[in-house]
Amino acid sequence: MNNHPSPRCVFITGATGGIGGALAPAYAAPGVTLILQGRQLDRLEQLATECRTKGARVLLEPLDVRDLDTTRARVRAICESEQPDLIIIGAGLNTAVGPRGEPEDWENSRALLEVNLVAVVAIVDAALPSMRARRSGQIALFSSLAGWRGLPVTPTYSATKAAIRVYGEAIRDWLAADGVKVNVIIPGYVESKMCLEMPGPKPFLWSPDKAAQRIKRGLAANQGRISFPFPLNFGTWLLGVLPQRLSSWILRGLNYSA
Repeated sequence: MNNHPSPRCVFITGATGGIGGALAPAYAAPGVTLILQGRQLDRLEQLATECRTKGARVLLEPLDVRDLDTTRARVRAICESEQPDLIIIGAGLNTAVGPRGEPEDWENSRALLEVNLVAVVAIVDAALPSMRARRSGQIALFSSLAGWRGLPVTPTYSATKAAIRVYGEAIRDWLAADGVKVNVIIPGYVESKMCLEMPGPKPFLWSPDKAAQRIKRGLAANQGRISFPFPLNFGTWLLGVLPQRLSSWILRGLNYSA
């Protein structure tokens, strides 16, 4: 029996991505308002149609979160007018070193830092005044299993995901007394365009729908870390605590070296 009330208003950034696109219909139901952000208006409209057929009220926000001033203004306005119970900050990018160890493209790395890290903190900061004033609300942040131990093939991506994990854990403790819940989602490989473009093996690959249901259960239970799948989570966590030389040797053996 589920004793956790379902959110009546959910704001999802990165709704056009693999996991975001599965989370929106997972929350869609009569009496629920979904606010969906993404850069692809046509994809947002398709997603809105799917969610509306399930009875949800859907509002679209075709924003680029790298436009920080506009994004912060929209988040503040949404938090005042709609008072979302749950904000899932899922917009994200990835980049990698070249196939022969060439450096990551700087422009791609800068965009990744702006979306995966700076925009996340900006959205949280814009949402907090409303949530703290009403002493309720929940914020979910996306880290990654790459945040346990940086992967040589995706150094900037790994760095942003490690930062988000630590940031989320810190503000979870900070905001607990204000009635605001914070959860860090730490997924492994979930089938999506971004995932398939990443170099290296992809063990224990999950479907977006399976990931969405695991995330939904974890958020309902207010789990501080929602990490999956277990074997890969344990393995990457272990890599993060092993001596550097040993973890580097293991990564080379698993074909994750540049």
